[in-house]
Amino acid sequence: MPVGIDDAGVTNWFRQHVPGAVPPLTYDLVAGGRSNLTYRVTDAAGGVYALRRPPTSHVLPTAHDMAREYRVMTALGPTAVPVPATYGLCQDPEVNGAPFYVMEFVEGHILRDQAAAESAFDRETRSRIGDEMADTLAALHAVDPDRVGLGDLGRRGGYIERQLRRWTEQFRQMAGPDDDHRSLVEQVGAALADAIPAPGDGRPGDVTIVHGDYRLDNVVLGADGRVAAVLDWEICTLGDPMADVGLLMVYWAEPGDGDPFLGQAPPTNASGFATRREVLARYAEKSGRDVSQVGFYMAFGYWKLACILQGVYARYVAGAGAGDAGSVDSFPKTVARLAQLAAATLEGS
Repeated sequence: MPVGIDDAGVTNWFRQHVPGAVPPLTYDLVAGGRSNLTYRVTDAAGGVYALRRPPTSHVLPTAHDMAREYRVMTALGPTAVPVPATYGLCQDPEVNGAPFYVMEFVEGHILRDQAAAESAFDRETRSRIGDEMADTLAALHAVDPDRVGLGDLGRRGGYIERQLRRWTEQFRQMAGPDDDHRSLVEQVGAALADAIPAPGDGRPGDVTIVHGDYRLDNVVLGADGRVAAVLDWEICTLGDPMADVGLLMVYWAEPGDGDPFLGQAPPTNASGFATRREVLARYAEKSGRDVSQVGFYMAFGYWKLACILQGVYARYVAGAGAGDAGSVDSFPKTVARLAQLAAATLEGS
């Protein structure tokens, strides 16, 4: 039985909440995740589901919110944003040791590196994925939060300011006092706070649903390269849509970028993928938004990723695996490099 699963508790919950599920159930931990744990659950009749739960230990009080993920995907189900169908949420930790939810297991391709992209799609199909990612993000940002019941998902104003405070605090909780990169990350956070674009100066005045971690390996792509489902909504809130755009640009690597900051060749290094400039232009066209200040939002994206990876590293040091331990030992150097990229990008913007 994989870590993080109480078979008796989960099976009993399935009987009560997932119509048509036929025990016994089998569980396979889905590799690749570094935060919440995702399992492919197969029943005796061949039905397939996805179960999500937090890491098994070292979880911050405000992180890994299963109810939030479940609520967002359920609310977005009727919209143009592709999300898995949701089956049920369990908030009783007695069932499986922590809250969890069950959703549709969407079959398709999740691109984590260049080799996966080249194996899954030919060059022509890869050339369409950039437009798909931009169009899907524009569709998310076009959703009226109030109309789908998400109007209270977060505060309406001061998103970047609040994000800087939140991630600085989480970084401080996860970083050791002797970590060489601690002062650098904090200095860059302060510099970002001093450089936030004012509304109307390339910063949207509108408030949208913000995914918070929108990138290729958080979506499932169909065989035609279309986005079949957007995953990993744990830090979704209301805020500045350009934060999603900036982070997408951070992850949308190009062959001339130099060494990849996550230790493996990114999927967008494969031939055929659109450039950052092309993806950004497509988003601007579909959303109608001013993207002239994207440099600031990219700097913020690099810095936020540094804070997130510090948390991932701290959980692994504490013994809380989350699906993929590859290259975690190098994360302190990666965190420092991301902070340096954030500083350089901010200066360049």
